[in-house]
Amino acid sequence: MKKLWMEHFPEELQQKISEVERQIEPQIAEIGQRQLYNQGRVLNCFKAHRVAEEDLVGSTGYGYDDIGREKLDAIYADYFQSDDAIVKPQIMSGTHAITTAFFAVLRPQDKLFYLTGMPYDTIQHVIGIAGNEPGTLKDFQINFDYQPLLEDGEVDYEQAIKKLQDPAIKMVALQRSRGYAVRKSFTIEQLKKMIEFIRRIRTDVVIFVDNCYGEFSEIHEPTEYGADLMAGSLYKNAGGGIAKTGGYLVGRKDLIHLAGNRLNSPGSGKNEGATIGHLRDMYQGFFIAPHVTGEAIKGAIFASALLEKIGLKVSPRWNDPRTDLVQTVELGSPEKMAQFCAAIQHFSPVNAFVDPIASQMGGYEDQEIMASGSFTEGSTIELSCDGPIRPPYALYIQGGLTFEHVKVAISNAINETFFKNKNM
Repeated sequence: MKKLWMEHFPEELQQKISEVERQIEPQIAEIGQRQLYNQGRVLNCFKAHRVAEEDLVGSTGYGYDDIGREKLDAIYADYFQSDDAIVKPQIMSGTHAITTAFFAVLRPQDKLFYLTGMPYDTIQHVIGIAGNEPGTLKDFQINFDYQPLLEDGEVDYEQAIKKLQDPAIKMVALQRSRGYAVRKSFTIEQLKKMIEFIRRIRTDVVIFVDNCYGEFSEIHEPTEYGADLMAGSLYKNAGGGIAKTGGYLVGRKDLIHLAGNRLNSPGSGKNEGATIGHLRDMYQGFFIAPHVTGEAIKGAIFASALLEKIGLKVSPRWNDPRTDLVQTVELGSPEKMAQFCAAIQHFSPVNAFVDPIASQMGGYEDQEIMASGSFTEGSTIELSCDGPIRPPYALYIQGGLTFEHVKVAISNAINETFFKNKNM
């Protein structure tokens, strides 16, 4: 069948796209099998907890006796194989969920230790090592340390053994995704190894995982291997592109109790919080999240292969293991970043008529440029493309509600940026 969707491309680009489609067939099939497995698991959770129409209605005011909210918490706890969960629209972002976890567990003179290198920009602001905002961990005399990664992006276990002897360390944090770093994201197998390593040295610390961008990317999750507390966002993977806001925390029952008190107030905890009109979207989003996450990963594999084929440096490569949504490409200059971002924006369903410009964003030290023509503002399960204006001038591509949209947008962005004027 003639591929009408790309007939306006130059012959050279059409040929490269066709080659890439054949090249990535085994990877696309493998992701399809993950989608099936994870979809079955989610369906079993919904069946086991007897989800009914009345669970989707939501509550007002204090949110007392919100059976739908309580059941959704139980479904998350079940899927992530943890004791308990908090899933609320009042959690505004992944950063908010992570911040809630930190302040729930840590007290003055305690130390937060990151085993996976320096955390990403917004978390540096939460800790108090970047920016100059009040209310940080540093303001509350909560200390911070981290273990720099090895040159190849792996954990430096030899040096970490020494640092973990510090009795002030109360929480060890693991960041699954790369953030704005050039390292690879950590797979479940790597996270399992880290958790086992920490437990051999310290049985008394809380092991926390930032799971943003990671849910449903593999067939297992970090809490299955001993993570005590884990956080994520509903307008990333877990919301399936349907949830309009919200975040989650899953983990040990005592830690979820602490997190509920921190998010709300002591004595009320996780048992309050109106869900208003959000529950239906949150349920439906979680139900389709395995499929949508798989579509986004298929798109990332296609993008990686095609961008590499035209000579750009990408990470991960098209045939590397996938453990999250994030695909990076190094453009080499601020001008190319802006050009590629603009093209992605022009092939988005919302605000396709605007051009992104670099600007200062809250929580980041460098200027940022972002293309995001999403239905939900800031959603990164929908196709977006962003990055800090600093060497190596890398863009971070993530999301895509459908594989087809990612293919169309990425192919057109490559055509607009590199083929129309032959300025590579």
